[in-house]
Amino acid sequence: MDVESVCYRREQDFSAEDFRRVLEESGLGATRPVDDLDRLARMLAGADLIVTARLADGTPVGVARCITDFSWSAYLPELAISRAAQGLGVGKKLIAETRRLLGDEVSLTLASMPDVVRFYEKIGMESIVNAFWFRRAR
Repeated sequence: MDVESVCYRREQDFSAEDFRRVLEESGLGATRPVDDLDRLARMLAGADLIVTARLADGTPVGVARCITDFSWSAYLPELAISRAAQGLGVGKKLIAETRRLLGDEVSLTLASMPDVVRFYEKIGMESIVNAFWFRRAR
C-alpha cells in the first residue's frame, strides 16, 4: 500500500457499504452493528462530519465519523482504519484533517477501545478521568 497516495477528504455521502467494509477491516466490526446496514446508514446520516481516507483507486481505508456543533465540541464515535493501513499514519492524518475542519475553537472527544489507548496517548490526546455514560441496550 502506497500511503503517500491516500486521499483525505470530507465525505458526507460516505456509503453504508463502505462504512461497513472499513469497520470490518479495522476490527471495530466486533463492536458495531455491521450486520444492520440500515442502522449504519442512520449512523452516517446523523453525523455532522465524516472524513475519509481512500487509496488512489477509490478503495476506502479509513473513516472518522463525528457528531459536532462546529463551535464548541465534537465527539468522534468512530475512527476506523483498515488493518492493511494501520501503523502507516492514516489514523493520525484522519484526526489531523478532522481537527482542521473543526477549527481551533472545537474540542474533540472520543472513547477508545482498550487496545488502542496508546495510539491516542502517542498523538498527544489527554485522557479524561471524569467521563460517564449509559450503555445502549442493543
